[in-house]
Amino acid sequence: MTHHTRHTHHTGQRTARRLTLGLLFAAAVGAGLPAGAQAQASKEVRIGYQKYGTLTLLKGRATLEARLAQKGITVKWTEFPAGPVLLEGLNVGSIDFGTVGEAPPIFAQAAGANLVYVGNEPPSPATEAIVVPKDSAIRSLADLKGKKIALNKGSNVHYLLVKALEKAGIDYHDVQTIFLPPADARASFERGAVDAWAIWDPFLAAAEKQLGARVLADGKGLVANHQFYLAARPYAQANQETLRIVLDEVAKVDDWGRKNPKEVSAILSKQTGLEPAVVELAASRYSYGVKPVSAEVVVEQQKIADVFARLKLIPKTIVVKDAQLPFKL
Repeated sequence: MTHHTRHTHHTGQRTARRLTLGLLFAAAVGAGLPAGAQAQASKEVRIGYQKYGTLTLLKGRATLEARLAQKGITVKWTEFPAGPVLLEGLNVGSIDFGTVGEAPPIFAQAAGANLVYVGNEPPSPATEAIVVPKDSAIRSLADLKGKKIALNKGSNVHYLLVKALEKAGIDYHDVQTIFLPPADARASFERGAVDAWAIWDPFLAAAEKQLGARVLADGKGLVANHQFYLAARPYAQANQETLRIVLDEVAKVDDWGRKNPKEVSAILSKQTGLEPAVVELAASRYSYGVKPVSAEVVVEQQKIADVFARLKLIPKTIVVKDAQLPFKL
């Protein structure tokens, strides 16, 4: 310890901060786990990602692999069609870390998932919307009363729909919600089996570009639509240094992505298999700038949780703050 302390004075504040974090982390692990049950640091980080967001870029650029290889840690990527199934993977132990929208962590926490919020991107309300077919008679949110609306249950658009109906003065139970994952929802939307579809990018951009879908309302003025990074609590407790590196690389790719929209579109097109025009539209609506989850963002999440509990979409009320990291990265 003496050597480390001496080393800290020579290498400045950053190392001092890391040492403090290390002590906080040791205390957190000690407090969070029974004696003898401390999880071992892992030599592999298993990341869950979706067809959007910074993690797709990070995977495409392979900078995380290069950095973690120096520490003998490998990266395993698994793609998920939507946030709720990604967090299911996190809860059952098939992944360690992943990215989802606002609603999935609330549904997961209410179901008893042992997860923690690690960080979030700034709001991006334009990256999700309620769309209707181009020739639909539906012209306003008020026209949705009694209509069939496809959406992925428990995903970010679930909250968008709740807020959009609220704005239009329609009771949530006065529409028919048809719960479908994105691919099935698109098929239903295309054949006219549903009247509207609540969806996020790049599926949203694809519906606009390929089907001529008309945006009835996006998230602007209704929801923040944060992208969250979450980890399994036992993994976070035992692998603080790895998580710090992952977030650092996310921040770097965020910074790069903000300045290089054309390259972003090229990488996303390759990673998702979607045509460049679709990806360019989706990427133009991105927000970049990962940061720790602030008290204000926790309050926003709590409001969503309370609305879901009131509508009985989740089985019980939850305290979002309980899922905050017990230490700072």
